[in-house]
Amino acid sequence: MMYDYLIVGSGLYGSVLAHELTKAGKRCLIIEKRNHIGGNIYTREWEGIHIHQYGAHIFHTDNKLVWDYVNEFVEFNNYVNSPIANYNGELYNLPFNMNTFYQMWGAKTPDEAREIIEKQRKDNFTDEPKNLKEQAINLVGKDIFEKLIEGYTEKQWGRSCSELPAFIIKRLPVRFTFNNNYFNHPYQGIPKKGYTYLIEKLIENIDVKTNTDYLENRDYWNSQASKIIYTGPIDAFFDYKLGTLEYRKVRFDTQYLDIPNFQGNAVVNYTDKSTPYTRIIEHKHFNFGQQPKTVISYEYSEEWSLGDEPYYPINDTKNNELYRQYKALADTLPDVHIGGRLGEYRYYDMDKTVAAALSQVESMID
Repeated sequence: MMYDYLIVGSGLYGSVLAHELTKAGKRCLIIEKRNHIGGNIYTREWEGIHIHQYGAHIFHTDNKLVWDYVNEFVEFNNYVNSPIANYNGELYNLPFNMNTFYQMWGAKTPDEAREIIEKQRKDNFTDEPKNLKEQAINLVGKDIFEKLIEGYTEKQWGRSCSELPAFIIKRLPVRFTFNNNYFNHPYQGIPKKGYTYLIEKLIENIDVKTNTDYLENRDYWNSQASKIIYTGPIDAFFDYKLGTLEYRKVRFDTQYLDIPNFQGNAVVNYTDKSTPYTRIIEHKHFNFGQQPKTVISYEYSEEWSLGDEPYYPINDTKNNELYRQYKALADTLPDVHIGGRLGEYRYYDMDKTVAAALSQVESMID
C-alpha cells in the first residue's frame, strides 16, 4: 500500500488530521469530491474580496490552544461578528442587548428592559412548553420572539415554530449591556488571506486529488492505504442501508455589484416571514475591505433531498436514533474512522472541529 492513511474530504477536520499525521511520519493521501479543497470553509477571491462560497464563517473560540494552533499557519484579523436584524424595515442589533431593547421599546436602562421582558414572560408563560414557540416566549417574551426569532426560525427549518420541538432552544442569551459582539469568546477573527489559504498551509506537501468521489470506487481507494478517515455523510458510507439522515440545505444567490458598499455590515438577518431569504452576506466587510466593488450573497434555507449538499442536520429524536445505529456499525470497523460534521451528524463550530481533530489524532498516533 502506498499510504498509511487515506483521508476522504479536505475540510477543516480532515486537513488538520492530515497535517498532524504527516508531521508524525505517516504517509497521507487526501481525496476530495469537489473541484476545490477546503470543504464548506472554502473561500475564493474576486477583485480582492474573499467570498465565503458556502456561507459566512467566523472563527471564534475560548480555547487558547486551538487559537494558537490555527495562528501557526495564518494571520487572523480582528473581525468581531455584530449582525443586524431587519424586521420589515426595522433594524435591530444582535444578539439581544441594550441596543436591541432601546430600538424595540426605548428602554434606556437594564432595569427598564428587564421589567418589560419579565412582564411579557409572565403574561404568556407556559408551564410545560410543548414547542419552540412556547419555549422561546418563556425565555424572552412575546416582542422579541415575534420580531427577531419566529420568522427567521421558520424560514431556517421550513416549518412553524408551533411544530418545532421545544428542545431546539434551550436558552436565548440576553445581555443587559450595550454590547453587539455576537460571541462571548475572547479569540475571534477571520484569516486575512481567506480560509482556503489556511487549508493550503495545513496540507502543504501532502498528496491531494480533487474531483475524486471515494464512494464511486471505494475498493480501489481502500487498496491504497492501510487506514481510512472518512469525513462524508455516515449514511452514504453504508449505502443508506438503514435509512437516510435528514438535513436542511442552503441556496446562495451571489451578486457582483459595481458599488463600494451595499448594506454597511457583513451580516444582515431578515427576521420577518415575508422576506424569502434568511440573510444577506456582504463579503468584503469580513476583512474590512475598501474595494470599489462589492459582492453580496442572499441565503435561502430550503428542503433537502438526497443528492443535495447537506448543511444543517435535523437532530430530532428520529434522526439521532438513526445516527446511533450507523455509529454502531462504524465502531465495528477497526481500520476506518468516520468523523467531522457529516460523519458525526452534528453541527460543528470551527474551533470544535479543530479540537476534535487534534484529540482524535492523539489516539491514532499512539
